[in-house]
Amino acid sequence: MKSLRNLFVAFALFTAFNAIQAQNVAHIDSEQLLMAMPETKAMETELKKVQQTYADEYNAQATALQAKLKKYDAEAPTQTDVKNEERRIEVKSLQEKIQKYAQTADQEIQKKRFDLLKPIVEKAQKAVSDVATEKGVKYVFDASPGKGLIVFEGEDLLPAVKTKLGIL
Repeated sequence: MKSLRNLFVAFALFTAFNAIQAQNVAHIDSEQLLMAMPETKAMETELKKVQQTYADEYNAQATALQAKLKKYDAEAPTQTDVKNEERRIEVKSLQEKIQKYAQTADQEIQKKRFDLLKPIVEKAQKAVSDVATEKGVKYVFDASPGKGLIVFEGEDLLPAVKTKLGIL
């Protein structure tokens, strides 16, 4: 009888401990949160402008190169071999310059994306942390696809964090 009572007490304590632990765990889809933030939408608009600026410059350089190639091809029969070789080297140099410009543009766009996204992510993380603290949550898992969370039966903090950030 005494061992049955001890087993019951142990079971009750274990159940209570699990219930307490379950209250300290929550989840949030961080990607969904970031996509809902107005700052992210503003960032995307700004990035599109930057991308368009780089694309316009790239297209202008490519168009100028094509015009030069067309001109050089038309004039090639009337030019000396030395002059044609100089032109071939010039065209190759311009092609490399355009390729380098495209690579630099990609790098600059990625850097701009990182620079613009960093404060948005920090704001979201602070809001998640604040809401978790307010709710007494000790662990928050990211429920975004591919983040490794398989089961998410705990409290979803996304609605509360959106409210904290003023997102409807």
